[in-house]
Amino acid sequence: MAKRGNRIQVILECTEHKESGQPGTSRYITTKNKKNTPERIELKKFNPILKKMTVHKEIK
Repeated sequence: MAKRGNRIQVILECTEHKESGQPGTSRYITTKNKKNTPERIELKKFNPILKKMTVHKEIK
């Protein structure tokens, strides 16, 4: 049986899209090592609705 690791799935949501008021959301699912990065992560990802790279923050 496989060991349970420190990797967990997290959801990233676009911050600019939420503030713009446009309908819909831009979300990505990724994994992170909770032992190495206990704080919430921020990554630049492509937002297909706004058609540009934006900052996506981890939501709970």
